[in-house]
Amino acid sequence: MGNSKVVALYITICVVSFVVSKIIMAILCYRRCRRKQMVVQDSLSGGTLVMFKSSKMDTLKSNMLLKKTMKLTNKDIIGSGGYGTVYKLTIDESTSFAVKRLNRISAEQDRGFERELVAMGDIKHRNIVTLHGYYSTNHYNLLIYELMPNGSLDQVLHGKSGPRKVLDWPSRYKIAVLAARGLSYLHHDCIPHVIHRDIKSSNILLDHNMEARVSDFGLATLMEPDKTHVSTLVAGTFGYLAPEYFDTGKATAKGDVYSFGVVLLELLTGRKPTDESFLEEGTKLVTWVKAVVQEKREEYVVDRNLEEFPIEEINHVFTIAWMCLEAEPCIRPTMAEVVKMLEQIKVNALA
Repeated sequence: MGNSKVVALYITICVVSFVVSKIIMAILCYRRCRRKQMVVQDSLSGGTLVMFKSSKMDTLKSNMLLKKTMKLTNKDIIGSGGYGTVYKLTIDESTSFAVKRLNRISAEQDRGFERELVAMGDIKHRNIVTLHGYYSTNHYNLLIYELMPNGSLDQVLHGKSGPRKVLDWPSRYKIAVLAARGLSYLHHDCIPHVIHRDIKSSNILLDHNMEARVSDFGLATLMEPDKTHVSTLVAGTFGYLAPEYFDTGKATAKGDVYSFGVVLLELLTGRKPTDESFLEEGTKLVTWVKAVVQEKREEYVVDRNLEEFPIEEINHVFTIAWMCLEAEPCIRPTMAEVVKMLEQIKVNALA
């Protein structure tokens, strides 16, 4: 009987110790989380501004950001799409942000907003656009990103606004490699892994050095490490979506790979997947390029703005694009493999 009491006492001590340790760890994690964020309450609108510690914003600048955010107008718009309007917000000569506004119209959208914050808050990679913080009210949410001064790949390639910049081949190759690295990081190095679900040229932004950063996680779905897909409503952009997505409604990393293959074709051809000529002919970029290549008329495919280019490198990128665009997802390479193949092109060129 004495031994039973000793055992019972030992078990009780172990359980209590375990519970206490969990409580202590939870408190430490909460304090750590609070240290990583700067929270500023706006009594006027009832909103809350949260800036992550990595943004290096002091309280003074955060208050200034809050005031200037309230004064954003249509003149400050630098982009818009189906998932939000983007404004340029300038704090001072050395500090500017891109602010994306999302209207809160449904519980589902709110969950998506929170999911985006969870996904982006801890993601730090040189080829991923950094989320500095967010502002939340009862009527709308704002995401505060680092500003990419050279806009998007879509704007540069297709001249949607402002003077069009003609990209030479080295610039296009570098953009392909860096965007691939960013997407590979999301797929393989983030825990949980991130499926972007809307890879396209307008979501590849360019910094002051014309280096590519993957942007816009409004459609991002987090994938647990032991899962291969996440079932969702079909969403994304026409011309970039993998064919199996329409049939299954399942977002997968291989679906992102397919979309990246379309972006590679854009870089090679200078043509948009939604080009009016394709719509008139009832075709799309992928099938058009395949048809022309099969007819051995590759010279009609490469962007005419590319005055000089190494044909071997061009052909290698075409080959990688076709691998990404395989009809069967299981045959497509992973983004980590795509990065290696793209990087190998320059290694072979220098050999």
